[in-house]
Amino acid sequence: MTGGRFVRLAETDRREMTIVVDGKPVRALEGDTLLVAILGALGHLRTSEFGDGRRAGFCLMGACQDCWIWSATGDRLRACSTSIVDGMQISTQQPEGAWGHFEL
Repeated sequence: MTGGRFVRLAETDRREMTIVVDGKPVRALEGDTLLVAILGALGHLRTSEFGDGRRAGFCLMGACQDCWIWSATGDRLRACSTSIVDGMQISTQQPEGAWGHFEL
C-alpha cells in the first residue's frame, strides 16, 4: 500500500483483503480498521460536509466524531473503530437523505 498517510512498518504477514471505497478497490490487511485501510491507500478519509476541506480523523479512538463514513446500504460507520470485512463497500460521502439514518 503506497501513497497514503499511514505507512505500514510491521505486521505485514497478515492476510490481504480488498474493500471498495467510492467504487475503487483498496487493499488492506486482516485486522485493519477502515481508518487504517483508507488512510493507508488514499491519504484522506473524507471531505467535510461543512466545506472546510479533507478530513483524516482526529482522535483515532472513537471520541471526536470526525471519521464517520457510510456503508453501501447507507449505515453510518466510525472508520476508526470498524474492522474491515473482505469485500465491504464504503462511501466517503453521505448518501442523499441520510440525516438521521445512523446508529450511535
